[in-house]
Amino acid sequence: MKKLVIAEKPSVGRDIARVLGCKQGGNGFLEGKDYIVTWALGHLVELADPESYGDMWKEWKLETLPMLPEKLELQVIKKTGKQYQTVKSQMYRKDVDTLIIATDAGREGELVARWIIKMAGVKKPMKRLWISSVTDKAIREGFAHLKDAGEYQHLYEAAVARAEADWLVGLNATRALTVKHNAQLSCGRVQTPTLAMIAKRGEQIRRFQPQSYYGYRAQGAGISWNWKSGKTGGGTTFSREEIEAVRRLTEGGRAVVTAVQKKEKRAFAPQLYDLTSLQQEANKKYGFSAKQTLNYMQSLYERHKVVTYPRTDSRYLTTDLVETLADRVKACRGGEYAAVCTRILKTPIQGNKSFVDNSKVSDHHAIIPTEQGIRMSELEYGERKIYELVVSRFLAVLLPPCVYEETFVTAECGGEIFTARGNRILQAGWTEAYQYEADEDEDFAGGDFAAADSFVGDGSRSEAPSGGGGNLAELPAFEKGQKLTLEHGKITEGRTKPPLPFTEATLLAAMENPVKYMDTRDKELAKTLGETGGLGTVATRADIIEKLFNSFMMEKKDQYIHLTSKGRQVLELAPKALTTPELTARWEQRLSDIAKGKASPRDFDAEIRSYTKDIVGDIIASSATYKHENITGKKCPQCGKLLLEVNHKNGKMLVCQDRECGYRKTLSRLTNARCPECHKKLELVGEGENKRFTCVCGYREKLSAFEKRRQESGGGVSKKDVERYLQQQKKEAKEPVNNAFAEALAKLKL
Repeated sequence: MKKLVIAEKPSVGRDIARVLGCKQGGNGFLEGKDYIVTWALGHLVELADPESYGDMWKEWKLETLPMLPEKLELQVIKKTGKQYQTVKSQMYRKDVDTLIIATDAGREGELVARWIIKMAGVKKPMKRLWISSVTDKAIREGFAHLKDAGEYQHLYEAAVARAEADWLVGLNATRALTVKHNAQLSCGRVQTPTLAMIAKRGEQIRRFQPQSYYGYRAQGAGISWNWKSGKTGGGTTFSREEIEAVRRLTEGGRAVVTAVQKKEKRAFAPQLYDLTSLQQEANKKYGFSAKQTLNYMQSLYERHKVVTYPRTDSRYLTTDLVETLADRVKACRGGEYAAVCTRILKTPIQGNKSFVDNSKVSDHHAIIPTEQGIRMSELEYGERKIYELVVSRFLAVLLPPCVYEETFVTAECGGEIFTARGNRILQAGWTEAYQYEADEDEDFAGGDFAAADSFVGDGSRSEAPSGGGGNLAELPAFEKGQKLTLEHGKITEGRTKPPLPFTEATLLAAMENPVKYMDTRDKELAKTLGETGGLGTVATRADIIEKLFNSFMMEKKDQYIHLTSKGRQVLELAPKALTTPELTARWEQRLSDIAKGKASPRDFDAEIRSYTKDIVGDIIASSATYKHENITGKKCPQCGKLLLEVNHKNGKMLVCQDRECGYRKTLSRLTNARCPECHKKLELVGEGENKRFTCVCGYREKLSAFEKRRQESGGGVSKKDVERYLQQQKKEAKEPVNNAFAEALAKLKL
C-alpha cells in the first residue's frame, strides 16, 4: 500500500517527491514505490458563492439581506478544478491507505488540505508533516517524525471559523454597501480599520501646529560643542530671545571643561526577522512593497530553498535548531560573508535567550537561512537583497555584542553648559555582519549607540540642531579643568514636525500594533491584539494592502500612502464597529481559544450571525450617501456610462462607474526607469507606437528611443525586461477591478 502526500504548491510537492524517490510523472502528481505526491495550487476549494444557495441571492438586493445559510457549503474553485480532480482521484485509489497533509504549517495551510479532503468525502487515516523549511534534510526529518493529523483538529476548526466569519460579515457588509449606493464598495474587519488608521494619521497631520525651536553650536578644540539648557536639560529652546542671549554671552568666550565621563557600553544585535519586520526593512531600505517582499521570500523558500518558512510572526528560534546553526552558517559562506562566517565557526555556536526561546515560538520560528547554500548570481536583484537581509541578521545574532567606549565631555562658558560626545569602538562584534553596507542606521537605533536627540511626532523636534553632542566619532583627549575658546558660534533653527504619512513599512507596523488606534482602552483587548499580531496576519497583510490599492481606496504619492475620496467615504458609510481594531481583537481571542480546544466554534458562529444581522441593519438604515468625486466626461465603450479616473498604486487609469461592467483602461504606469535629467521615476503613457516615457520635470522620450538608448549604453533595462513589463501591463489591464462581487470574494481577505 502507498501513502498520498498532499502539498500546497507544485514546487514544494516536487521537492518532497524528489526526496521520497517519486520519479514517475503523472498529470498533477508524482509516484514512487511507497509514496504518491500531489499538490494544490494554493486553495482548490473555497466557501461557496451566495448564488449557489438558490435564486434569492443570485441578484443583489437589499431585501434579501443578510445572507445567512444554515450551513456554509464548499465549492471547487473553477480555475483550479482540473487539479482538484487529480488530487481527488489519487485519494480514492485503492492502493492508497494513508493521507499525509504536507501543506504549509499553519492555520491557513491546514484549511487548504482539510477542505480538499472534506470536499472529496474521503475517509482514510491522516498524518501531518510539520516543517518550516523545504530543504532535503528538513523533509527527511519531517517524514521521520510524522504527527497524527488529529493533533491539529482544533487548529482546523479555528481556520474554518475565521473563514466563515469573514464570509458572513464581509460579503454581507460589502453587498449591502454596494447595492445601497450603487458603487463598488467593500468593507471588512481588517481592511476598514486599516483605512481608519490612515485617516487618523491624516487628521493628526492636518491639525498639527508647527513651532520654531532653536539651538546653539560652537567650535572649540577642533570639535563641535552643543549648548544644553540648564533649566530643562534639553538641547533646544522655543525662545529665540533665550538662544540669542546664549550667543551674546558665549561667542568667543573661554570655556572650562567641568567633567569628562568615559563609560564602556554594549550594543546588542537586533532581533531576527519575522515576516512583518522583514517587509518593513525591505520597504524602508529598497522601496519594496509588502507584497513584493513576500513574493521574493516565497521564491527563496520554495524555489531556491535557502530560507525557512516566511509567513511567521516569531522572531525567536526553538532549542532544537541550535545544533543546526553551524551548518546554516556554512551555507552562508561566500562573498562578503566569508570572513564573518569563518569567525563564527571558530568556536561552538551557543544559543542564548536573546534569540532562542521556545515560549516565544508558536507555529513557526524566525526567518533564518537553511543549510543549503547558493551562488548570489543565481538570484535576481530583489531575491538577492532580501536574502542578504536575512543572512546579515542571522549572522549578527551569532556574533558577540558591539563594545564601545562612550566619552561625554561637559564644559561651562559664562554660566552656560556645552557638551560633546564621541564613541570609540572596542569590539566590532555583530556590526561586522553589516560592515559592507553603507548605511545601517536601523540596527543602531534604540540603543545607546545612536544619538537619541532627534525624534518626530506631535509637537516633536526633528533633527534637533543642538542635540547633546553629535560627535559620534572618537573625541580627542580632554581633561577636567582644560580651557578652550568657543568660536564660530551658530544659532540653529528648526520647526517641529507632525507625524509623517504612512509608508508601506510604517503601515505594516501600525497593522501589527494597532492598539493606539483603538477607540476604547480595554486592556484585555489591547493585550490580545499584541499577542495575536494585530490586524491581519503576517501572511495576509501584504494582500490587504494590495487590495486597498487595487480597489482605489488609497493611493501613493511618492512613497507615502493617502486615502482617496472613495476610501474616506467608505469609512463614513461603513458600520462604526468595522472601522476599529477591536473586532479583530475579539475574534482573535475566540479563534485562539478554539485552536487550543478551549472554546466552541458553534458558539462563535452564533455570535457572528447575530453580529452580521446588526451591521446589515445599520447600513440599510443609514441616511448617508455616496458620491463619485473623480468622474470624467469620457464614456465607457462597453456600457456608455461616464468613466472614473483613479490613481492606481503604480499609475492612473479609467474605470467604469458601473459595478457590473468592469471596464478599465490604463492611462499611465509608474516604472523603475529613471529620468536622465532629474533621476526621478518615469511614467509610461500612450498606446501602441505612441508609448512614451514622461517625467514631472518635463522630460519626454518615446519608448522606442528609450530602448535604443539603453541598448547603446549597455545598461539599465533590457528590451526583454521592457517587453515583460508591457506584457504584465496588458495582463493587468484585462483583470476586472470594478466587479464588486469578484472583489468581495477575493480570497476572503477582508
